[in-house]
Amino acid sequence: MVENFCSFFKDTLNLKVPKMSPLILRMTILVIATVCGVYMCSVCLKQINSQTNSTIEVIGRPDGCCEADNLESPYLHYPQPETFSRAECAENPVHFFVIISMQRSGSGWFETLLNSHMNISSNGEIFSYNDRRDNISSIIRTLDRVYNLDWFNSASKNECSAAVGLKWMLNQGLMDYPKEIVEYFNRRSVSAIFLFRRNLLRRLVSVLANSFDRHAKLLNGTHKSHVHSLEEAEALSNYKPLINSTSIISDLKEAEFTMAQALAYFNSTRHIILYYEDLIQNRSKLMDVQDFLRIPRMNLTSRQVKIHKGALREHIKNWEDVNKTLNGTVYEKYLHLDY
Repeated sequence: MVENFCSFFKDTLNLKVPKMSPLILRMTILVIATVCGVYMCSVCLKQINSQTNSTIEVIGRPDGCCEADNLESPYLHYPQPETFSRAECAENPVHFFVIISMQRSGSGWFETLLNSHMNISSNGEIFSYNDRRDNISSIIRTLDRVYNLDWFNSASKNECSAAVGLKWMLNQGLMDYPKEIVEYFNRRSVSAIFLFRRNLLRRLVSVLANSFDRHAKLLNGTHKSHVHSLEEAEALSNYKPLINSTSIISDLKEAEFTMAQALAYFNSTRHIILYYEDLIQNRSKLMDVQDFLRIPRMNLTSRQVKIHKGALREHIKNWEDVNKTLNGTVYEKYLHLDY
């Protein structure tokens, strides 16, 4: 019995596998290789697509907007005016700015200097008109027109402006809505240029003389806040205002407080602080302004002529009273400082 079983097991082990045709064998190998190749290619393609999606970032400027550039510098803008086409300048960035100042602080002269640059457009005291600053909504609408390059005046460089802005006096609605305006400036990346005058007594003389000429019209029946000839400057400087010596100290304190308050309100904006006297005595400060606006440096010029030159005693009718009042106070320095 055992022998029979062993014989059967031996016969089983000696079974031969039938031989396969060489052609069929080759076809089988080819099919297997093809399937493996397709599988490997699909895996590789998936890995490539996965890596591409994770490392390649598409950067564009849809419809003239430059979000990618703004990530690098939020002060680069690519406005799309509604009233004209920027044509070949559409790809050139524009910087937004505002000149914050007080009347008779040299802002008119300073603005003519900026506008002498071929790529700067400063649009003047836009908010001198009440309807443009009735409320915060009208202010925002006006600002949007300026920074969209849709505001037109003699200063507009239109399509090829590299910096565009305006002049805004502290008493023209700016201090009425400081929170909302600061938010707008920071959201739109508007750079602020503060321009004040160190000698507030000279500023007061200029304010009073200019106010008088609004009614007197000393230049052949025409009022001019700024002049372009020595003859006109001399004619206007002949008027000597009478300063209230009783209230002069409180007037100077109020001007100082207003300036300090403005700087505090807008301290969170990107800004630069300038003084008229410094610009007069050191014209290299104008290069600092151009660098601040990130525009190419140029020699800036103005045709305006200073009206009140020389010692203050020559321009104040009641000089003795004013001199007596300010002597021995913190404002005594104003009596002697030029400009």
